[in-house]
Amino acid sequence: MYYKKTLKNYYVNQLKKYLFYSKIECMERIDDLQFKNLKIIQDSSGFRFGIDSVLLSDFARDIRFDSKIVDLGTGTGIIGILLTGKVRPRKVIGVELQKEVAEMAVRSVKLNHLENVMEIINCDINELRLENNSFDAVVTNPPYKKLETGIVAKNNKQMISRFETSANLDDWIKISSGLLNNKGSFYMVYRTDRMSELFCILKKYKLEVKKIRFVYSFLNKQSKMVLLKAVKYGGVFLKVESPLIIYNDDGSYTDEILKIYNKL
Repeated sequence: MYYKKTLKNYYVNQLKKYLFYSKIECMERIDDLQFKNLKIIQDSSGFRFGIDSVLLSDFARDIRFDSKIVDLGTGTGIIGILLTGKVRPRKVIGVELQKEVAEMAVRSVKLNHLENVMEIINCDINELRLENNSFDAVVTNPPYKKLETGIVAKNNKQMISRFETSANLDDWIKISSGLLNNKGSFYMVYRTDRMSELFCILKKYKLEVKKIRFVYSFLNKQSKMVLLKAVKYGGVFLKVESPLIIYNDDGSYTDEILKIYNKL
């Protein structure tokens, strides 16, 4: 009797796996994040998460245990999924404009059995209906480029991910500040060449920058990316952390990047 029950459970679980994986589209793949057995579904032919999202999730690891977090512009859910393992939040809500990408994020949440912790909302951030002043942290890796600047995107997914199509920098920060409770933390990765604009808008919405870290591709190159933490109604004190270098001279990852990727 016990053997039959065990065999039945085995086939039921195998059927569940088959039904789940049968939903994976032909151009999609499942990538191992190499951290606490977390995985993510990505489109091999479309936009995939980059190192900036991984660096931001590591930078935001000081978010307090049992926090309520919003991930604005979650994409495939990479930052939120990593944060569930790094900071053990009470709730993560990922907000994504693109329907297909949001659906992929939903399936990644299910793949990791995070339904009780992480939720995906498919909407424009300007139409988001979450309670203001009720979240402990907001993380975001928003589009870096203004419209009609830079290299033209290859497809619509890349266009929305890289350019301010439906919301500009002011919108992203205004909405983030509104969601945060008093002394809530805001984490962002952004282009270094837009820092002066970024700092002015943060001040406008009562977000005081507390910590920044410049990211460099190589030691002898200019920084193109910055990691930033600001606190709503925070005091005036800014810590500039040591530079984060991505590559050694030979093009291999530095030890710190390998540690962030859990490969060292």
